[in-house]
Formats: sequence, structure tokens, C-alpha cells
Amino acid sequence: MGGLHVAIATKLAAVRVRMRDLGVWQARLLAFGLGVLAVFAMPPTYQIYLLIPAFSGLLWLSADASSRWRAFAVGWWFGAGFFAAGLYWISFALLVDADKFAWLIPFAIFGFAFGIGLFCAVAALVVRMVPGSLTARALVLAGVWALLEWVRAWLFTGLPWNPVGSVWAVSDAAIQGASVAGVFGQSLLTVLAAASVAAVADDAPRLGIAPRWLSGLAFLGLIVMWGWGDNRLAGASDATTPDVRLRLVQPNISQADKWKLALREPNMMAQIELGLAPPLNGERPPTHVIWAETSAPFFLENHTAWRRLVGSATPPGGLTILGAPRAIQASAPNQPFKVANSMMALDEHGVVTATFDKFHLVPFGEYVPFSDWLPLDKITQGQGAFTPGPGPATLKLKGLPPVSPLICYEIIFPHEVADSQDRPQWLLNLTNDAWYGKTAGPHQHFVSARLRAVEEGLPTVRVAFTGISGIIDGYGRVLKRLSLGEKGFVDGDLPQALERLGLYARFGNALPVGLSVVVLMFGFGLGFRQRKSNFHADFH
Repeated sequence: MGGLHVAIATKLAAVRVRMRDLGVWQARLLAFGLGVLAVFAMPPTYQIYLLIPAFSGLLWLSADASSRWRAFAVGWWFGAGFFAAGLYWISFALLVDADKFAWLIPFAIFGFAFGIGLFCAVAALVVRMVPGSLTARALVLAGVWALLEWVRAWLFTGLPWNPVGSVWAVSDAAIQGASVAGVFGQSLLTVLAAASVAAVADDAPRLGIAPRWLSGLAFLGLIVMWGWGDNRLAGASDATTPDVRLRLVQPNISQADKWKLALREPNMMAQIELGLAPPLNGERPPTHVIWAETSAPFFLENHTAWRRLVGSATPPGGLTILGAPRAIQASAPNQPFKVANSMMALDEHGVVTATFDKFHLVPFGEYVPFSDWLPLDKITQGQGAFTPGPGPATLKLKGLPPVSPLICYEIIFPHEVADSQDRPQWLLNLTNDAWYGKTAGPHQHFVSARLRAVEEGLPTVRVAFTGISGIIDGYGRVLKRLSLGEKGFVDGDLPQALERLGLYARFGNALPVGLSVVVLMFGFGLGFRQRKSNFHADFH
């Protein structure tokens, strides 16, 4: 084993030397390519092993940069590659009204990527500031990366898309770690394991810590996480909520056709017919029917005839839950009314029994930030910005356990999906991913729903206009599913919430943030101790 370790370390050291000799722009372009490479580990491709060359390369480029600015720059280019490849699908939304917005595609892909890529630039800069061995710097990279993922979840309204920990959605067992430390905690361990391989290229043990021991412990942590998750699922409950049978309606209507006035009637009727269709294979009929976000693309509350028609297709004693824009009356006579992106519950008589307004709006999609200075329109239909509602909130709907409604990307924000003072028994996510076609975006969005289910121990129901729709239990297992681009419905029982809250559900982001700070400070401390030790050795 010793000879093998020496051989591996020698090979890695040779690669590191070649990377160290790269020119400035060669290093930046390589960093961009490594960022792209890391994306292939994400859903839906799950080539997780690619994280090793991606983060090992980032560690070497950052640590060996000749100045802090150059480290910042390679991190920035790594981030640009990571987010350009990971969020390319956002540009598809600009093709729905191509005549008006297609010219923005290069800005949407690369401007956005270099903007968010600044988080990776900061990570690389911090790594460059650490003295000592690659072992210390691998610890720092893992800690600062996880911390910055958390910051990215709330800074400038937040976009915690593609956290590295989401790669473990490849397995029901591996994803269970999110119940303990959330997806950010899984990111911490994953980046540490991937970057620790680079540390093997370092020379002899310093202060008793050999690089191979760090790598071995990190990978052992991943194995333990997977094994613990497998054991957790072995005792998992399959209990469902009595007398609740859900029908998820997925009409698969293109975004270009969704808002056309001439197609309003056939589009609405298509969803009504799916809700009324007889159950498959003689199963029991649904008690509640659920449509997607803005599945009624008009002010449904103001159309009595349509409400009655939807009510006539509602199961007796149950509800039809759907998304629609909602007009909010102005507070003063001379002010215009406001519009919310809402969820509504209609009973069998077409009466709206409950509403919920989206509280976390999408920049440029539902409002334009800095609209007084930016001469841009939002890309969604309709004039003016949407108005956010209060949230998250817990609703008590007829015949259902208390629920936390979440519209569109509200599901992607860890520990912001449920009211901690009035805890729900399940999460309901209505969304419309028709904007993004058959790209990676809807798959990544669906994984976010699974992660929130595991973190909170709450079953999650996701209904998407063009897919992916599904029923997910509190362990993140997909029980029922409609694929992307599929028209149809799926019926299923509502799983029960887990009786025991996991650590993450109890303490939220305090746990992964605290762990990340500990790892980061340990890396800094180790690095400065090593520098001090080397100084004394050289002096004597």
C-alpha cells in the first residue's frame, strides 16, 4: 500500500507541476473547463467522480497562483464555467417570446454565470490566503465553499441552485444525510472528499497529519453517510394519510400556447378532463385534484362560470387546488390593483375556500430589480410586477392535513419552506417549468423538492405544468411520478409526515454553517501552525 500511495502521489504531483506552469489565460480557461466538468456530477447526469478532478484542480490552481488576484481570477472562471453549464437552461425562457428577448441570451448565460461565479472567486481567494500544506487548504476550500452556498441562498434574494450536496440524490440512501446536516452539510463533506485527493500530491506529513489520512477520512465519511442512510430506510414507515387520495394533473401545454386567449377554453377543458378521468386499474377515485402553477392563466376568481365548471369537476367533499393570477384590490381609490401569483382551493360549488400568494418572487421573471434604472420588462406575460405575499404559511384545507404551499422556485430554499411556529404536515409545490423545455432545469428543480422532503421530514407533492410531477415521501423517495413532457395524471395516497424530526429540521442551517466554520477555522489553524513549524525548522 505504501508503494501504491507513493506512485499515486508522484503522478498527482506531476499533474500539479504542469498546471503550475500554465500561463495566466491558460489557467483561467482550464478553471472554466473544470467548472463545466463539475456540472456533470449534478442532476440529471450524476457523474459524481468528476468532482475529484474539478475540485482538485481548483485547489491546485488557487493554492499555486502567484498572487491573490490570480487566485481570485481562476476561482471566478471556475464559477463562470460551473454556473454557465449548470444554469444554461434559463436562456430557454427567453425563446418563448424570442422576438423580444432572444438578444438577451448571451447576457443571461454568461453575465449571470460570471455574476454568481464571484462566490467561487471568493472561495479561491480564501484558499490562496492560507499558508501551509494542501491538506490545510483542502479543509479551507470545503469550509468556505459550503458557507458560500449558504450565503448564496439569501444574498440578493438568494439562488441556492445546484448545491454540490445535491449530487447524492442519485441514491435514496445517500440523500438521507440531508436530514442531519441539510444539503449544505452534504456539500461540505463532498467538496472535502473531492479536494482532499489533490492534497495527496503534497509531500511528507506535517504536524502528524498525512494528506492520505485526510482523503481517507473524507471518503470514509461519505461511505458512512451512505450506509447510515441505507439503515435509516430499512426502518422507514410507509404510512399514508387516511381518506386522502390525490390526483396530480399535468396537461403538458407549451408555454407559448398557455397564455393565448384563443386557446384558453381548450387548455382549461384539457385539465378538467384529466381531473375527471376514471382512475387507472380500478383504483379508488381521488378526493382532491391538484393543478400546476398558473394552470388557470387568468383571474379565475372573477369568472363565475369557469369557477363553477372547475367546481363541477371537483370530487364531492374535496377540493381542486390550482394556480392562477389573483387581483388584489387597491388600498385607495386612485391606486391600481395589484397582482399576485397565487394558489387557490375551490370546492365542488366553485367557491374559493382558500388562497395563498407567492412570497419569493423570481427576479426578471415576476419583477425587475432596480426597475427605475434598468430599461427592461419582466419576461412573463402581463404588465407590471407581481406583488409578494407573506410566507411561508400553513393552510388548513378541507379534508387535508395542514399544508405549506410553495409556488415555483420557493421549494429550492433550504429551511425556508415551512412555518416553524405552525409546522405543516406536508409541502405542496405548484410550478411551471414549461419555460425551460426538456433541459436539465426541471430535473434539478425536482431534486430540490426531494431534498426539502428529506431535510424537513415532510412528504412533498409537486405538480408541474409540463413535468416533472410526483409524490415524494418524507425520506425523499419518489412514490408516484409523471415524466418531463408527459401529458396525463397520476393518483396516489398522501404519505404521513415523519414522527421524529431530524437534526436539520430542528436546528436548520445553524448546524451545517457551524460545521463549515469549524472546518474552515481548523484549516486556517493547521496552515498557520505548519508555517510556524516550518519557520522554526528553517531558523534552526
